Amino acid sequence: MQSWFANHPVISYLIILVLVFFVYNKVFRAGQKLSLLKEVVLYLLMAIGSFLLLIFQIDKLPIIQCLLVAVILMLMVRIRYFVEGRRNKKLKSTPIAEDKVE
Repeated sequence: MQSWFANHPVISYLIILVLVFFVYNKVFRAGQKLSLLKEVVLYLLMAIGSFLLLIFQIDKLPIIQCLLVAVILMLMVRIRYFVEGRRNKKLKSTPIAEDKVE
């Protein structure tokens, strides 16, 4: 797999770029909006950084695989929060049984 990514650098670069954008938007963007110029500069710097990661990927480091693991872990955390949210919602909606005092 590493050799295939090394033989197809354009595809590898696009995969790295998409994964880096995804990780940034899901982890580091805390609901704050930046100005358009700052957004452009930020994405430009991420594109340059992705090119450096491509060089490491071509040099046989598993950059794409590591980014995929990060995305999978992020999805697992989202699934966990979703399940916990449903469980808490279900617990809040069920009436609490009143203790009978005799």
